[in-house]
Amino acid sequence: MIVDERITAYINSLSSELPPYLSNLEKEAHREEVPIIKKETQSLLQFLIAMRKPAHILEVGTAVGFSALFMSECMPENCDITTVEKVEMRLVKARVNLKSTKQADKIRLIEGDALDVLKELADKESERYDFIFMDAAKAQYMNYLPEVLKLLTVGGLLVTDNVLQDGTVAQSRYGITRRDRTIHTRMREYLYTLTHSDLLKTTILSVGDGVTLSIKE
Repeated sequence: MIVDERITAYINSLSSELPPYLSNLEKEAHREEVPIIKKETQSLLQFLIAMRKPAHILEVGTAVGFSALFMSECMPENCDITTVEKVEMRLVKARVNLKSTKQADKIRLIEGDALDVLKELADKESERYDFIFMDAAKAQYMNYLPEVLKLLTVGGLLVTDNVLQDGTVAQSRYGITRRDRTIHTRMREYLYTLTHSDLLKTTILSVGDGVTLSIKE
């Protein structure tokens, strides 16, 4: 927890209720320890989508489909979502969940390794997105970034979740366990690249487990 738990709990208590099917999916994910976006991240996404009014959303990391379904509830009427996942145990649930909404015809699930899929999409001129939500394998963010930047339109918004790693990213690499040092190094590299890129204007928020907002210039 990066922000004081009492403050976070209070802010979350002010959030509007989820539709019943999403609320049930959220509870199920928590029971089964499936990582899904936190309440405060939900509120941020809802606000950003309302503000940006995207036409094409790309999500890297579907999991069981919760965040894609959540975004479909607040996206503009003319918007569509493409979401990418490779883990079969997640896909089993995602295939079912993504068909359970009235917006099912506007959500496209692509199954496969995210980097391979991103490269294939980037090679197609028709595949461009004005809103990209990155929430996949954290250690792979740097590998995904070049393809994501090709797919993001000028003026488009890249939202990356879980970038502060429960605050450990701010620590010295020698202050964390050896098994976590690789992801620590890669996440710090990712954050440095975002904040020092000539192509992007980036801010880092201590929302949820840390979120970056990057606009392609």
